[in-house]
Amino acid sequence: MSLTGDVNKRPLRRKREDGEETGNVAKRDKAEADRLESCLDQPMDSGSVHEVIKYIPSALPAKHYDVDTTEPISCGLTTLDDLLAWKRSDANPFNGAAVPLAPREPPLSSSPRRTLVSHDMMGGYLDDRFVQGTHVEAPYAFYHWQYIDIFNYFTHNLVTIPPAVWTNAAHKHGVVVIGTFITEWTDGAATCESFLKDEESYRAVADKLVQISHCHGFDGWLINIENGLSEVAVKNTPLFLRYLTDQVHLRVSGGQVLWYDSVIETGRLVWQNELNQSNRMFFDACDGFFTNYNWTVQNLEWMKDYSGVKGRQADVYIGVDVFARGQVVGGMFETNKALDVIRKNDFSAAIFAPGWVYETHEDKSEFRQNQDKFWALLSDYLYVHRPSLSLPFISSFCQGFGNTLYWRGQREVERSWFNLSAQEIQPLYYRTELEDGGWVRSRGCPEDSWNGGCSLLLDGLIPATHTSPVCAKIFSLHVPLAAKTLVSVIHKASAGISVSLELKTTDASLCTHMNVQDVQFSSVTPQLLDDGHQLVRQFSQLCGNYSPSGWTVRCSQLELRGCALREVCLSIQRDGPPEDTPFSCRLGQIMLLDVSTLQLPPELVQGLCIYDVVWLRGAGSSSSPGLLLNATLRWDYPTHLVRHFKVYWRRLRGPDPRIPPGQLVLVGRSYSNLYRVTELKVPEPPGLLELVVEPVIRRDFLVPESRWGRRSLSYTEESA
Repeated sequence: MSLTGDVNKRPLRRKREDGEETGNVAKRDKAEADRLESCLDQPMDSGSVHEVIKYIPSALPAKHYDVDTTEPISCGLTTLDDLLAWKRSDANPFNGAAVPLAPREPPLSSSPRRTLVSHDMMGGYLDDRFVQGTHVEAPYAFYHWQYIDIFNYFTHNLVTIPPAVWTNAAHKHGVVVIGTFITEWTDGAATCESFLKDEESYRAVADKLVQISHCHGFDGWLINIENGLSEVAVKNTPLFLRYLTDQVHLRVSGGQVLWYDSVIETGRLVWQNELNQSNRMFFDACDGFFTNYNWTVQNLEWMKDYSGVKGRQADVYIGVDVFARGQVVGGMFETNKALDVIRKNDFSAAIFAPGWVYETHEDKSEFRQNQDKFWALLSDYLYVHRPSLSLPFISSFCQGFGNTLYWRGQREVERSWFNLSAQEIQPLYYRTELEDGGWVRSRGCPEDSWNGGCSLLLDGLIPATHTSPVCAKIFSLHVPLAAKTLVSVIHKASAGISVSLELKTTDASLCTHMNVQDVQFSSVTPQLLDDGHQLVRQFSQLCGNYSPSGWTVRCSQLELRGCALREVCLSIQRDGPPEDTPFSCRLGQIMLLDVSTLQLPPELVQGLCIYDVVWLRGAGSSSSPGLLLNATLRWDYPTHLVRHFKVYWRRLRGPDPRIPPGQLVLVGRSYSNLYRVTELKVPEPPGLLELVVEPVIRRDFLVPESRWGRRSLSYTEESA
C-alpha cells in the first residue's frame, strides 16, 4: 500500500481542490524528463540524482495515474480505437501482475466440475483500482480462493483489464484470472460490425487482447457480445473465437477463453439459458460456455443429454446471479439451491456478483460474517483445490485489508488499509459441529495480527464427553517436503488448553495422479525443539530474535523423505478435568522451510533508480504549506524470494552542516520491483534525501542493511 510522510498520521490519499489554494504543480523540464525516462540512463556509479524544481503540469497519463496524487491506478479500454492503438510501451507498468499462476491439484483441465466467480462489483475499478492499495475503512475483498477455479473481473468497459491486485491474490492460490471483452447496445453492434467484417480485422483485435493479457499477467478472456450481429459478423465470430483461443494458448500458460450465452447462429440476440444447437458453434470454438441466468431445472436436465456437451460438461458454466434478478433458481443466501441443481446435473457453476454480501448490507463492519456465511452455505457444492507450492511455505493469514497494519506482532501503521496484493495463502474458513453440543470455528480476525491485517482465530467448545484432541483443519495444499523441515508456529492460546500442529502427508510420488481421493494420508506431529537447540538458535539469529508481545513462538522439526504435505491441522487438547471447555487460539503465522536453506540469500537490491518525478507545493494535510515529492522507484531483486519490500526515506546532511541526517521513515510496502512515492513531505530546497528499499524475504530472515537498495536525491529551486 502507499503510505507517505508520517505513516501513522497522514491520510493515504489527499484530493486537491481546484483553485489557487491548491498550490502549484512542479515538474522537471523536458530535458530532465528525457534523461530520467529510463533507469538505464541514470549514472549508477554516482548513487545520486539531482532535480531542479520547475512549476509545470504533470505529464503522467491521467488514465494510469490519479490526477491529484499521481498514484498509479488500474483502468480498462472504452473504444475499439483505444484497443487497436494499445501498445506495450504505453501500458501502465504498475498494473502488471507480479505473481505467476501457481500450479494446483487437480489442474483446471482435470477438474470435473469447476466454479467460476464473475466479479461484477458496483461498476468495478473502485478501491481496487489503486495498485499500491488505499486507505478505506470497510473494503470488499475475496478470500475463499480454495473453492474457485476461475476469477473473472467484469465491468461494462469494452475491454476490462483485471487490476493487478486481484491477479496477484488469485495466482497465489492457483486460480485463473480472465478479463472481459463486452459489446452492448447500438454502439456495441457498430463495434462488432467493424472488427468482425473480415479476417484481418478480427485477428487484429484478437492479437491485441492476447498482448494485453500477456503484458498484464492475467490468463484470458470472457467474450460477451450482447447485441445483434449481421450475417457476415456472426459468420466470422467463431473464427475470431478460435483464433483468439489458439493465440491465448500459445502465449499464456493455462489461458482460457469463454463465451457468454447471448447471440445465436442467426446473429439475433436471444439468450438461450442453455447450450444448444443455436449457440453450439461458439462453444466449439473456445474453452467454455457461460450460460445466462434464467435457466430452469428442465434446461439442465435436457442439456445433460445433449450431444454437443458430451465429453465437455465441465466446460459448461451455469450462470447464477447472486442478486436473484429475474426468474432464477436461488440467489442471495439461497444461492446454494442453484448450486444443488447444477451439481446434480454434473455442470460447472459461474457465480455472478457475489459482492451482493457487501453491496446490499448497510453495516459494512459485518462484511466478513456475511461473506463467510454465504460461502459456508455453498461449501457442500464446491470442491477444494490445492495450490501446489514449494518450500518455504509461509502464511500469516492476511486477507489483504485491516484496521491496522502489523509487522511481527507490532502495529506498523495505525490506520485501516486495503491492498489485495498483500493477501497471503488463505486458510479454510468454516464452522464444524461436534457431538454433544461442541463446535469449532475458523475465521479471520482483525483485532490482533502477527503480520498484515488479521490473524486466524480458532474458537469453539470442547464438550465434556470429548476426550480426544479436537483437530481443526487449517490448510489443504500440496507442498513437497525436504528431508529435514523446520516448522515455526506463532500463536496465542486461551488458558486450559494445549495446542500442537498436526500435519497430514503422503508419498510425494502418489500425488502426481489425478485420483488423489484414493491417496492415504499419514498423520505426523513435528518434534518440538527447545529454545537451546542449535536449529532454534540459528533460526532465531537469522530472524532477528522475535519480540512477540504475548505471542508464543514454537519451532519443531520433521525428518521425512519423499513426502508431500497435504493438510495442516491444529490439535487442541483440554488440559483440565472432563467438562465443557470453551477455547480460543489465535494463529499468527505458520512457516515451513528446508533446514538446508537456513542462511541468508546472497542477493542485493541493485539498480535502484528514480524517475517520473513530480513536485507538488500545497498545504498537504497540515495547516502550513509544504513541498511534496512524487517519484517512481524501480530496482532489481528476485521477487520469488520476497513477501514484500519496504520503502523508506530519510533526510541526509544537507548544505548546512548543522543539520544532522534523519532517521529512516517508512513510506510503504511494495509487492513488486516498482513503487510510486506519492505526496511525501520533504524539507524545503535546497535539500538532500535518501530513498531506501528493504527486501522482506519469504524465509522471514532479516536482510542486513548492507544488502538494501539506496539512492540519494538532491534538489534545488529553479533560479528566478
